[in-house]
Amino acid sequence: MAMPQNSTRENGFCFAQALDFSCPCPRPGEPGGLRAAVSGRDGCSTLLSNGLASSAAPSPSDSCAEPLCTPAPAEEDRMEEGIKYVSAEGEELACGWGGFTPGCLQLCNTSKGVLFFLCVASFLQGMTVNGFINTVITSIERRFDLRSYQSGLIASSYDIAACVCLTFVSYFGGNGHKPRWLGWGVLVMGLGSLLFALPHFTTGHYEARSAAEVGVCGGNQSLPCSQAASSLSGYRFVFMLGQFLHGMGATPLYTLGVTYLDENVKTNYSPVYIAVFYTAAILGPAAGYLVGGMFLNIYTEIGREIDIAPENTLWVGAWWIGFLGAGAASLLISIPILGYPQRLPGSQRYIVMRVSEAHQLKDGSHKKASDPDFGKTMKDLPRSVLLLLKNPTFIFLCLAGATEATLIAGMSTFGPKFLESQFSLSASEAATFFGYLVVPAGGGGTFLGGFLVNKFKLRCSGIIKLCLLCTVSSLLAIFIFFIHCPNMPMAGVTQMYDGSALPGGHLNLTAACNAQCGCLQETYSPVCGTDDIMYYSPCHAGCKRVSENLRNGKKVYHECSCVEQALLPGSGKAEAGKCTSSCVKKPLLLCFMFVVILFTFLSSIPALTATLRCVSDRQRSFALGIQWIVVRTLGGIPGPIAFGSMIDKSCLLWQDQCGEQGSCYVYQNSAMSRYTLVAGLVYKVLGTTFFIVACLLYKPPPPESAPGSSDASENGTSDLQEHKPSLPAEEDL
Repeated sequence: MAMPQNSTRENGFCFAQALDFSCPCPRPGEPGGLRAAVSGRDGCSTLLSNGLASSAAPSPSDSCAEPLCTPAPAEEDRMEEGIKYVSAEGEELACGWGGFTPGCLQLCNTSKGVLFFLCVASFLQGMTVNGFINTVITSIERRFDLRSYQSGLIASSYDIAACVCLTFVSYFGGNGHKPRWLGWGVLVMGLGSLLFALPHFTTGHYEARSAAEVGVCGGNQSLPCSQAASSLSGYRFVFMLGQFLHGMGATPLYTLGVTYLDENVKTNYSPVYIAVFYTAAILGPAAGYLVGGMFLNIYTEIGREIDIAPENTLWVGAWWIGFLGAGAASLLISIPILGYPQRLPGSQRYIVMRVSEAHQLKDGSHKKASDPDFGKTMKDLPRSVLLLLKNPTFIFLCLAGATEATLIAGMSTFGPKFLESQFSLSASEAATFFGYLVVPAGGGGTFLGGFLVNKFKLRCSGIIKLCLLCTVSSLLAIFIFFIHCPNMPMAGVTQMYDGSALPGGHLNLTAACNAQCGCLQETYSPVCGTDDIMYYSPCHAGCKRVSENLRNGKKVYHECSCVEQALLPGSGKAEAGKCTSSCVKKPLLLCFMFVVILFTFLSSIPALTATLRCVSDRQRSFALGIQWIVVRTLGGIPGPIAFGSMIDKSCLLWQDQCGEQGSCYVYQNSAMSRYTLVAGLVYKVLGTTFFIVACLLYKPPPPESAPGSSDASENGTSDLQEHKPSLPAEEDL
């Protein structure tokens, strides 16, 4: 069968004759299946192992005039289906578990099959860790008497576990059986979800201490401070362990999963596959917000009748249902992932086609990673770390990723709070609104980034420039935070009860109209009066009666003495909830927030692709592991803390928990926008600087050198240019 010819000497390859195959091929029953051979001077004698020519035969660059063997006529039809490179040791490439490899499973033994199952796993991880956790954390605090810093430790346990496990998993898993590491990781993640739901079944029934009249003038009730503490707070350690298992299980997913996809598809298709994978991970949190919000509208003790509504501050929803479902789904999805082979059938042809773009070190030490035995023992770990630390492009890409991760972590944590304050929304409305904003911007930006790399077939240098362009675009868009929506007027907080300015900016929730009510500051339940002024609670508005609005189900308070000052006596009313904002700047703010999120996520897949390409092939998994450690240590963990501390500076009204300061109830919108702008500018400028330095310091392999999967051809590795004539039956996207 005649093959395409290539008579050029670009990249050190020259094929003066047609490529043909004359070696007799093994029968289907033989171990290893179909093997390709290299024809040296003594004929078809040397097998290709994983696409690498053995030292017993001349390398392609040494035998340009030597034709490869042609198929015998009886075998030609089978050769039309393409070449399958299999390990010379007879490595099993069938999909299955041990000796159980039914033929029907082989339909999924493709790159698309792997992508599907990994997408489901990343979707479940995102839905659980970044969706359910953020949605139910308030309910867990209320149910188990946890303080904010304790719930913060629960959330941080995920990143702590990831940082602890990343080095070990990425180093040994990168040179081991990746699907097994991935499958066991997803299984551990499922066990973590089930453990997280366990406290619901080991504690007693939740009793909400409430009555319809609580909160009105003269009817306030509050738990004595001596009873605030509870033995239930000890369950925080169970939640922390569950989150720790989440972190352990997800560690292989975003290191080994990415490199497994990258190794088993064509180089120019890799960014698209990775983009689809990460898009599923971004859609997961959106689903977690929506599904978790639905479950929170169900009372935690299913089947028991209760006289309070979900809007009540004492309500605890069914926070645990989502974790049970996600845990069971993770256990199920781990089974097919465990059945995949170490490398997919036919993936070896992508190895010989790949062109190395690894950064070239001046001392040539990057060639150490080309040794097939490098990285398989613990003694190579220090050398692996040293090689990465000597790669300035990799280092600055990690630092740029850390700055972007800081913004993403801060944005995902406090984005709903920003919308809640600026547009006077409830917490559930703000979370839903933010989800609708992030899904098209974040998911679309992630997929579009991978599509652009594939569309324009960008090399490593061009990819870094694309990242730089995206960062500069989001840097310009972030100046939108110069504008803000004005605060809704709130009696005693933004103004006096009579509408005058607060003296010296000091809070004063007590006035003549509510002095006889005995209102307590522990109960924050904002109401909106018919005078379009918000009040701290029905009691602080001087309301004496309560009824229910049959049209929308909200509580309506009557005979509000503070509201009726400007109206007819006895006509003062207030409705539960915040006053609706009519900010005219709302569309502009949302539009530019969309742009910031879009371009921030648009650079994520190109930056990840650049990281994979600027290091040697054998170090890709380990490089991703080290990058994740840097990103989490410098970005993911401190990001929410940095943003939170800056936003807290704009707080007007703090929660009073028996004399101790709790969370913030009301923010000053102008200060919140100003501090958000400062934080965004600092990290975007740093990210832009790091991408510029990475681009300037990147040193690609010289074009005249023979390409190799690990920088050197002397070890028998060789790559073909992506635009060169390809081998038959290449898998299309």
